[in-house]
Amino acid sequence: MSIHWPIIRSLLRSPRRIAVVDDRRSYRGIELVVGAMHAAAAIKSRCDTPTVGVMLPTSGAFPIAALAGWMLGKTVVPLNYLLKPDELQYVIDNCGTDTVLTAGPLLEFMGYTPRVKHLTRLESLDFSGVPDPIRPALAQPDDLAVLLYTSGTSGKPKGVMLSHGNLRANVDQVLNWISLTRRDSLLGVLPQFHSFGMTVLTLMPLAGGLQVVYPARFVPQKIVRLIKEHRPTVLVAIPSMYNALLSAKDAVPEDFTSLRLVVSGGEPLPDAVAAKFRERFGIIINEGYGLTETSPATNWCRPFEYRPHSVGRPLPGIEQRIVDPSTGNALPPGHDGEVQMRGPNVMQGYYKLPEETARAFTTDGFFRTGDIGRIDDDGHLYITGRLKEMLIIGGENVFPREIEEVLNRHPAVADSGVIGIHDPIRGELPIAFVEPREGESVEPSSLLSWCRTYLAGYKVPREIRILPSLPRNPTGKIMRRELKKLA
Repeated sequence: MSIHWPIIRSLLRSPRRIAVVDDRRSYRGIELVVGAMHAAAAIKSRCDTPTVGVMLPTSGAFPIAALAGWMLGKTVVPLNYLLKPDELQYVIDNCGTDTVLTAGPLLEFMGYTPRVKHLTRLESLDFSGVPDPIRPALAQPDDLAVLLYTSGTSGKPKGVMLSHGNLRANVDQVLNWISLTRRDSLLGVLPQFHSFGMTVLTLMPLAGGLQVVYPARFVPQKIVRLIKEHRPTVLVAIPSMYNALLSAKDAVPEDFTSLRLVVSGGEPLPDAVAAKFRERFGIIINEGYGLTETSPATNWCRPFEYRPHSVGRPLPGIEQRIVDPSTGNALPPGHDGEVQMRGPNVMQGYYKLPEETARAFTTDGFFRTGDIGRIDDDGHLYITGRLKEMLIIGGENVFPREIEEVLNRHPAVADSGVIGIHDPIRGELPIAFVEPREGESVEPSSLLSWCRTYLAGYKVPREIRILPSLPRNPTGKIMRRELKKLA
């Protein structure tokens, strides 16, 4: 059940075939494997800890580094290079690694160096000649493969423990569910330190024999050019990226004819973005769903099962249910409640946080996602909000997303974020922050009139504020905590 073995087997099945193309070069299958063996030799001579850090831009270097760590039986810790120095140092200290594989230009760009015993720049290693012989380690299903750090409730990042069995299960689930073959190719546009970018855009395609193209940065015009040049059949991105692609003025439907599967994940896809993408390019964007704690994919809407707003049915081997958040009782189809999941891809727990781990699971082993959703009669899941983001206005439950959907339909609005503020009479009141479309201007008063047309009175924002851009995390999600500081 080692996650690296199916990847190595797949790469060596066609050793001379191009497996990865990034901004610097292309890699044949054999070059990725041999490169990983060279990197493993460097790690072996330096690293005395069970964990090894990997801080690299989106590229072919990431799978080389990850495979090297797993070949030695190490736990790989992907590091978010967009973190502030203190945040990054906390992660390094918490996971206890003494070695970080990185790239020199990345550190120079960031302007700092994490304090570790061995900071190994991957490009400085000697990849020429025959690597030292190494027999890749055999891992058990429960052996820890990856520590992925995500935001914690206390403000400190918390490590999500994903085993070899978790990752291997999720890779197999996705490959089988959407019937990908070695004839397919994929454009990987998400950072590989994120669970989405690591599993779905790196481990899954390499294990399945797909060729992957990795741009280091998401630039809409560049993405369109890469699609035209490499003709990928699969594009997986997040909603803000699809919204940004609409700004590529020269893009035309013919540019995207190679794509047979276009999927959005990471957060709900706004209606306005889906409609404009379909209208302009003739492409239906299917949605998927998952969390870092679930490796990450749990649901995936396939083209022949497309339903607007649905993230699809659960992947093979995953059980899903909707429960009443206040009682824990299961709810029938069509009712909103907390989404809970159980399956072989669900994490082992949070690193060094036993109490948070215990709170994350029910007594019968279901993971509490913290998301609100409903399931239809055919098992298709619809995500309607976050449990922690739900507003209670005069006793009525209101989810920010339903207000945001209305705002995002306005022709001058690029995106919006809604939060709640305390009100002594009504409990909470919504405040909206709006990012205008490029070249557009809009007045709060006109947006309030727009909302009154489409929303019940108690859902209309008390105030609308215009921002040049909304605060986002590295994967493009709106950071509501930052919006609350502005309220």
